[in-house]
Amino acid sequence: MQPTPRTRRTPQNTQYTYALGRRIHHVKTYPVQSPQGATILLYGHENGVTVTWRGGRRLKPQTESKPKEKSNGFASESIMIIDSDEEDAPPPFVNKPEFEDSPTSTTSPLPEIIQTLDLALGTAVFKIAVLPMPNSTPADAAWNGADILKQKIVFAVTCATNEVYLITLPLTPPSHESKARPELRQSLLAANAGKGVWGETLTLLGGQSRPCDGIAITLVKPTAASRSRSVESTAAQSQTRQPTRVIVAAHSREASGTLRFWSVPLDAKPGVVNRLESFQTEYLPSPLSSISFNPIQVTQLLTVASPHAARIYDYSTPALPLEDASEGPFPTQGSWLLSLYPPFTRSAATSASRKPIVAAEWIAHGRAVLTLLADGQWGIWDIDGASPTATSATSGSLFSKASAGLRGSAVTNFSVTGHLEGTSPLRNPGTQKSPAAAGASGEFVPMTPHTRRDALASANGGPEKLVCVRGGITVTQFAPPKGTVTGDETALLWLGGSDPVVSVIPNISKFWDSQLRKASGGGNLWSGAQPTRMVRLTDLSAGLLGERCTGAATIPKSATAHSPSATENGTPPVESSLPVEVLIQGESRVVFVHESEEAPSFTSRLLGGRKKVGGRTDLDSTKAILAYPRPEKPNSVAFNLSIAHRPAATNTALLRSARRPISGGLFSQDQSAGGSFLPSSEPPVDTYNQSQAIGLRFVNDLNFAADQPDDEQEAINRNIEEEMMDIMEIDRELEQMEDERERSTKRVFFEEG
Repeated sequence: MQPTPRTRRTPQNTQYTYALGRRIHHVKTYPVQSPQGATILLYGHENGVTVTWRGGRRLKPQTESKPKEKSNGFASESIMIIDSDEEDAPPPFVNKPEFEDSPTSTTSPLPEIIQTLDLALGTAVFKIAVLPMPNSTPADAAWNGADILKQKIVFAVTCATNEVYLITLPLTPPSHESKARPELRQSLLAANAGKGVWGETLTLLGGQSRPCDGIAITLVKPTAASRSRSVESTAAQSQTRQPTRVIVAAHSREASGTLRFWSVPLDAKPGVVNRLESFQTEYLPSPLSSISFNPIQVTQLLTVASPHAARIYDYSTPALPLEDASEGPFPTQGSWLLSLYPPFTRSAATSASRKPIVAAEWIAHGRAVLTLLADGQWGIWDIDGASPTATSATSGSLFSKASAGLRGSAVTNFSVTGHLEGTSPLRNPGTQKSPAAAGASGEFVPMTPHTRRDALASANGGPEKLVCVRGGITVTQFAPPKGTVTGDETALLWLGGSDPVVSVIPNISKFWDSQLRKASGGGNLWSGAQPTRMVRLTDLSAGLLGERCTGAATIPKSATAHSPSATENGTPPVESSLPVEVLIQGESRVVFVHESEEAPSFTSRLLGGRKKVGGRTDLDSTKAILAYPRPEKPNSVAFNLSIAHRPAATNTALLRSARRPISGGLFSQDQSAGGSFLPSSEPPVDTYNQSQAIGLRFVNDLNFAADQPDDEQEAINRNIEEEMMDIMEIDRELEQMEDERERSTKRVFFEEG
């Protein structure tokens, strides 16, 4: 990444654009921070993977190496090598970085890029997969009992040349001295991934004949039951401690669709590239579009076969228990547990087609699924009774102990559902008309803010165009606070294009609860400090600089970064900012989106939120536009609306007295020394009709009312829910009138003349 980004400011946010100078295929945020507090970003490009350490403590600048002291004209530690058979061996990896005592400057809104590392694979990297674990520090990164996560980065990639690699890399960024080693300059291929020069390990996963379209990884810790399944296991092998293994799943378009699984031990040595074959292969009736592992039930895999359904696959549960002849810890064939079907499209031409699924991800810690459809509709499938209003008696868990033998079940109904803001053209393509077509037909098409926010007008033409819509969902898990079991979750939903639609759910559980209360007709959607609504990011095309949005990711903020409005006396803030930083992926650049501090949100305006100035907050009463003149103002003000030309030299002197009422217009015609025009000191005289002055009396009231701060007490006493219901009723009436206008027909009669 370039050291200094390009900044774009919009009314809602501030966007920082980094031009990478190469085509980007995928961007991922690693869930574990580095030891010095940096966030790790991974992005695949045309030659491999680049690892970026962002934020935290800086590396100390590189020191110049001093020449060694000589004795009698020779170096004191000179060694003569006569012959060696290890000239081609990679140099040993030695990384001893030194960091500054204090972190990077906290005054800058954007963290600094500390270090970058290019892992060249000699081919393009299409997809990157990281572990589905909560975001944590290295000290708390022992997920599923894997202590290796405290020192290593573990991720997998798919390449354009059919290869799938599992890569491990130290969490600590390489020092400047390590990157400037002389042996790395001997050849352009000396620093390629797999040679161990950066302490990385590379494992090649073979078996596929076509590039993989998606990949997912998870960690499993071998149990005694799984180890006893091996036929060839011996007593000596059972006594040895087996390493933690990574399960890698990847799907490709071989035949009609193929899903493969690999089991990779994390005991590889740097500089040696191992090759493994898959332990399980599942042939599918249609290709998949995405896969993801359950963060809690690590053997369950969520697969999306758009537009048919989203299905859950368990690779550890045999499909035929009586006939399984597996010799390893896992069966040769898994089981399909559940199918999740999207709703049908509403079209007279295709009445039996389902809406294409753009993306689906696990939420509620593996107990529910959040999906995004191609027409902008989102929904939550509650498959394990994770609803906030569900009880133990009415949860209806599909994966409870009573239904452990679940096979082939299906779910069609959403617990809650809605639509992303700005996606109405996808749902009603027939009502959207282009300006050229409207002008040819002689109809007037008004330009409203809603039509200007239309980001996907190119998809108009019918439900068959929905298959071209691209998007995704990113779910970020936060580490649970002390004394709790689970933490909060944040979801990012996006639909790509030249003007993308990106929305963030700050807290999934609160958002789910508010949607259920809204459906039942109760509850206040703006209660509490944290808003329980979906927030849309606008004007994202400013940072992309004309490129299409091809992806989006989230970067968790620190605990203090997303609560700047907390008061010193411990009172809760009126509204907290988003707990994540949004990263928008373009074709050759990435954009970091920050909320604007100057533009208050809708909720803060309703609740009277404001900034503190000098440790205090002004709570003057809000004065609206008054229908009668105030006592401190004159009853009438005279204005001269004459268009007569005045010399420009006197503008400065005349503007100083513009506020004083004068006679005969703003300036008198009496000339003094020098021939300059001076303001008159005579009392005001109303020389024109009183009705003309009445229409301009409200100008001063407008300026006065605009400068007044919001009244918090007045905002609290307002019935916001009732006002919003009135606004929604007006919107429904307008939509109904628009539908009636579209359904109406025009009859034109021509008379013969």
